[in-house]
Amino acid sequence: MKAVVSIIMGSTSDMPVMKKTAEFLNDMEISFEINALSAHRTPQMVEEFATNARKNGVKVIIAGAGGAAHLPGVVAAFTTVPVIGVPCRSSISIDGWDSILSILQMPPGIPVATVGLDGSLNAGILAAQILATDNEEIHAKVLAYKENLKQKIVKANEDLASHEYPFRVQ
Repeated sequence: MKAVVSIIMGSTSDMPVMKKTAEFLNDMEISFEINALSAHRTPQMVEEFATNARKNGVKVIIAGAGGAAHLPGVVAAFTTVPVIGVPCRSSISIDGWDSILSILQMPPGIPVATVGLDGSLNAGILAAQILATDNEEIHAKVLAYKENLKQKIVKANEDLASHEYPFRVQ
């Protein structure tokens, strides 16, 4: 089995954030790989990875990075495979804003879809939705996942209705 989604991160310190992506893809039974690649420390490896991603069967790349967060953009510069950037808080981060802006503000021609700070679950869901455009099995799983989200809110409202207050208006 080949990976159709590649999860990459600037360093393994990003793994606590990126594991949500891996867990979601695993639950959806979507094949994936996980690697640490640094735009600054291993630029040749990043170029080789990105240049060969499509040829290797990768259909979506999810790249998490903190601090200056150049990894998603550098990867996007070397491939036509869709790249989803996950800005991560880090020990050198300016409260995450540097990561957000580094990934979000890409120049014209080098798009990176960007999720919220530490939002790797949404990156996994977006990757699944991209794959679902031509895969009915994945589409059905994403649909079921979203229906489950809906049911959680319906149940939450039912639970809230049981809380009685003298001045609560129904």
